[in-house]
Amino acid sequence: MSPPLLLLPLLLLLPLLNVEPAEATLIRIPLRRVHPGLRTLNLLRRWGKPAKLPRLGAPSPGDKPALVPLSKFLDAQYFGEIGLGTPPQNFTVVFDTGSSNLWVPSRRCHFFSVPCWFHRRFNPNASSSFQPNGTKFAIQYGTGRVDGILSEDKLTIGGIKGASVIFGEALWESSLVFTVSRPDGILGLGFPILSVEGVQPPLDVLVEQGLLDKPVFSFYLNRDSEVADGGELVLGGSDPAHYIPPLTFVPVTVRAYWQIHMERVTVGSGLTLCARGCAAILDTGTPVIIGPTEEIRALHEAIGGIPLLAGEYIIRCSEIPKLPAVSLLIGGVWFNLTAQDYVIQFAQGDVRLCLSGFRALDIASPPVPVWILGDVFLGAYVAVFDRGDMKSGARVGLARARPRQADLGRRETARAQYRG
Repeated sequence: MSPPLLLLPLLLLLPLLNVEPAEATLIRIPLRRVHPGLRTLNLLRRWGKPAKLPRLGAPSPGDKPALVPLSKFLDAQYFGEIGLGTPPQNFTVVFDTGSSNLWVPSRRCHFFSVPCWFHRRFNPNASSSFQPNGTKFAIQYGTGRVDGILSEDKLTIGGIKGASVIFGEALWESSLVFTVSRPDGILGLGFPILSVEGVQPPLDVLVEQGLLDKPVFSFYLNRDSEVADGGELVLGGSDPAHYIPPLTFVPVTVRAYWQIHMERVTVGSGLTLCARGCAAILDTGTPVIIGPTEEIRALHEAIGGIPLLAGEYIIRCSEIPKLPAVSLLIGGVWFNLTAQDYVIQFAQGDVRLCLSGFRALDIASPPVPVWILGDVFLGAYVAVFDRGDMKSGARVGLARARPRQADLGRRETARAQYRG
């Protein structure tokens, strides 16, 4: 999961840039959102050190999409529920576009693996469909490492049942970060080349076994801190009720991470960053927006950020209405972030705290700088991730997210138009 970001030439697929996905059965996964405070915002896990790329029952009914919500923890961590085994053993997982493996804690975990005791654990003896594999795996994160063995069993996700997947049973989780993390495990939605031990990613399995129409998915992340609902992950396409049309599609430049080309970034009318173009990786597993150190420092000077510990910046809450927009030029379209979008606000007791949603990290990736567009960006804009096929390349579609109340009010109308 550590990026060796070798950039390939940008494929200008102009005829495809503004075409919305064709109609398909949608599988809905509700998301929840959790917020563990400052510790979550410091989880710049896989982007710290470059590493080599790793080695290479029944589907949901007809037109009625199965619902799987996302949870939230004050905008910092979104996750949803899956099942493994027969009968399904339920787990909460982060749906992570920056990795490609599925793993959960195992009942056979090491006694001194503290995170294991604070999460649900998979019991192979309780599943009639369990198939042992036994291959050892290890995944290194910036904040720790997960070791375990591979196993095979049935996956239940968003109403889809019966998919045989190879997943990791985590026997050892080396970091206390995993202890305080609310979700049990991770389900990767990256490209196959990122998969440890060459395991086929869950998305590919669902398509290959005919349980999902096409390798397309989209995220709607609810950023309203007063609402428990975290949004939705939609498998098989996107829901027009989630966004304000049109979708702007841009080609993926590296089929590993969901990496695209970003032309430049402006802060108000006085500061330009990424002036000669840069790479941008859309990553649902990162809560903030990450950019090169010098550019993020200049950005914070422009928005009045006050340095805190561990790379955090405080923003004066009273200044939020006066702060400039931060605008990203992608595919010839400006994607504007207001201060309400890029300032992370939460309260502890009577104290209200406002933190910048930008963090600095230099990622070695010649010839251009790299930005990571995490949940601060993906909460403001719905992203449609399309793996493509033999005829068309992978691409990402972006459109402004509808406010949650507007989304609920327009949902049925939009769905009718989408099908009609």
